[in-house]
Amino acid sequence: MASYHRPDSQTIQTLKDIANKLRIHSIEATNASNSGHPTSCCSAADIMSVLFFNTMRYTIQEPRHPNNDRFILSKGHAAPILYAAWAEAGLFPASDLLQLRKLSSDLEGHPTPRLNFVDVATGSLGQGLSVAAGMAYTGKHFDKADYRVFCLIGDGESAEGSIWEAMHFASKYNLDNLVAVFDINRLGQSEATSLGHDMDVYKARAEAFGWNTYVVDGHDVEGLCKAFWDASQVKGKPTCILAKTFKGAGIPGISDEDNWHGKPLGAKADEAIKAIRKNIANPGPHNIIPTQPTLNLKPINEKAPLATEPAYKLGESVATRLAYGTALAKLGKANDRVIAMDGDTKNSTFALKFKDAFPDRFVECYIAEQNLVGVGIGCGTRTRTIPFISTFAAFFTRAFDQIRMGAISQTNANFVGSHAGISIGEDGPSQMALEDLSMFRSVPGSTVFYPSDAVSAERAVELAANTKGVCFIRTSRPSLPVIYNNNEPFAVGKAKVVRQSSTDKVTVIGSCVTLFEALKAADTLSASGVNIRVIDPFTIKPIDGATIIANAQATGGKIITVEDHYPAGGIGEAVAAAVSGQPNIIVKHLAVQEIPRSGKCAELMDKYGISAPCIVKAVQSMLSA
Repeated sequence: MASYHRPDSQTIQTLKDIANKLRIHSIEATNASNSGHPTSCCSAADIMSVLFFNTMRYTIQEPRHPNNDRFILSKGHAAPILYAAWAEAGLFPASDLLQLRKLSSDLEGHPTPRLNFVDVATGSLGQGLSVAAGMAYTGKHFDKADYRVFCLIGDGESAEGSIWEAMHFASKYNLDNLVAVFDINRLGQSEATSLGHDMDVYKARAEAFGWNTYVVDGHDVEGLCKAFWDASQVKGKPTCILAKTFKGAGIPGISDEDNWHGKPLGAKADEAIKAIRKNIANPGPHNIIPTQPTLNLKPINEKAPLATEPAYKLGESVATRLAYGTALAKLGKANDRVIAMDGDTKNSTFALKFKDAFPDRFVECYIAEQNLVGVGIGCGTRTRTIPFISTFAAFFTRAFDQIRMGAISQTNANFVGSHAGISIGEDGPSQMALEDLSMFRSVPGSTVFYPSDAVSAERAVELAANTKGVCFIRTSRPSLPVIYNNNEPFAVGKAKVVRQSSTDKVTVIGSCVTLFEALKAADTLSASGVNIRVIDPFTIKPIDGATIIANAQATGGKIITVEDHYPAGGIGEAVAAAVSGQPNIIVKHLAVQEIPRSGKCAELMDKYGISAPCIVKAVQSMLSA
């Protein structure tokens, strides 16, 4: 094993000087914006100095180069000190820091990837470590590279369960390229944190989760240098550095005092800066150049087609969740950067088919959905993988914060939720996703697929893999007939008219189980001389407004939407919004109107008003009005 070489006294002093310059930058920037968190920055200043100017390997010319070490600021409110570190590294002039939080500046209140040195947005606390774990997993298992991942975590956010989900995951998978640094500055937003400076308890908890753990003085530059070096020598375990710090460190009268969270120093700034400058031996430019990595990783192939075309027989009964697993395995065969992860539901989501085909590219995240989503987002950073993340659709609701932050992070991640709606039957309402379309439609820039048969499900998977942003594919439990030919073309935002005649009186729009109920209703109505048009929207976002409007106009302006979902935010509201500017179009909305109960699929669909007989009654009512 290599032996530790203590930095010389000049380097130690330079690192101390840089830390104090970072403090001054943070105070000046937050004062200029009259908002921000200078005291939270000051507690982390020495950590940031050692990380960026002694420990991490990166190239300033290309901050997101795939070989660079990664840094995640989980305590995103300390953004000014992250910006200050990159300014001190020479990425941009320090004068730009005074534009903090201004509308014209990308130096926002919390970091976002509008900045070329930020991988993911942070600020909603407790999420950074899951993302960092995904990055570390990618480095170790997919890139097979030597870059390391560092995540700075606030002690207050360590109360979030997602932190401990990530701690478990990183230990389970022996992520020895991951270092979590807890900035334990004792004070939260409104009062002291629950553990204060009880370092023994923090240490016991980290070690209980299987982490190599060090307790250090977070303002001791030399001690930090040693701890980070020691971490680099550990194999088989992630490392946790518990840094005891003081909020507002270096500021007389404010350090370790209550009621300074999220407040610029105002009139106290000049006095504080003067005091900090007294501790700077060399106020001029420093001469430290970050250690450069070996730049040998190349961009991945981002195209992921199906390795073989769909191969189904018309009328064959296949669940869309099963077709998802089949399609995912086909993508994996065509592109070795397609990966999959699941929350211990792989035998139900059929992600198991991918695991069987490519076990080295399947990540079991167990029943920890917040971490599942965070890891998936982390795996997708710097476009190193094409991640598919699956579980029961209902369980994504507990990770909605991670999903919305993923959108702010400009992530390209594909979410697949099975067991949607009351059609799952006897399991009851806790398992029935009835809010998922609404949730994913509300995410900015998202694409929401709702395939109705096996062929369209395979094409949805292929399209999602090649579509930027957050994608969601809703799959269902019941087996349903194949209605599309294997060579049927599909596109984002393009609906399919699956039944029509020249005498249609009403347009009925449904997806998956309700599409087939609409087709049954069409047969019943046709027997009595009434024809209806039936449309499969395929994507609920973007909705194909042009096709819907044209067909509504051809059927007397009458539309009925039918969905296995609550009314809010689903197919009905998407259709209503698409036709809202059109005169003489009426939309009737059939949806699950109350919290359902257990029962057989057919019984539930009839009870809650979305079965074929219910559609028949709705058509008759609309025509008699």
